[in-house]
Amino acid sequence: MSLVRLLGFSRLPCGCVVGRYRDVGRRREVVYVEEKGPACTAQGHRRNQTVRPARPEPSPVTLEIARAS
Repeated sequence: MSLVRLLGFSRLPCGCVVGRYRDVGRRREVVYVEEKGPACTAQGHRRNQTVRPARPEPSPVTLEIARAS
């Protein structure tokens, strides 16, 4: 078991509430489903289970650099 620090809560588009935590020992972010939304149909959204954090979309500048090299 490791020490975690609460970073904040947010609501997913499906209605689920997730909590973002920082794992202090491993220096990674962990996202847990705190409450499942009443209309959520996602099988992976279960209370007290981890979900993957949303990946940011690559910016157009990053894509241009990737094509040039």
